[in-house]
Amino acid sequence: MDEQEALESLENEGFVKVYMHEDSADVTYTDHSHEKKSAHIIIRGSMTLVVQGKATELQTGDRLDIPAGAVHSATIGPEGCRYAFGE
Repeated sequence: MDEQEALESLENEGFVKVYMHEDSADVTYTDHSHEKKSAHIIIRGSMTLVVQGKATELQTGDRLDIPAGAVHSATIGPEGCRYAFGE
């Protein structure tokens, strides 16, 4: 899936806030939550998301949806990560 397909997919599913994001290697996001369901689709690189204590490593092409209000954190892989985000 390319960037445009990922963004269109999220929009078609009803996500209101949809955009591409890119992080440098080894960036860390501490525990936080979103009021609404969110989704990450990995375009390039990797990311480990910990959702309510369960770690999932995402690689290029993977997707993970996070329920509204779920506490989660993320660590970007050693090569950085570009991903489509929907909320």
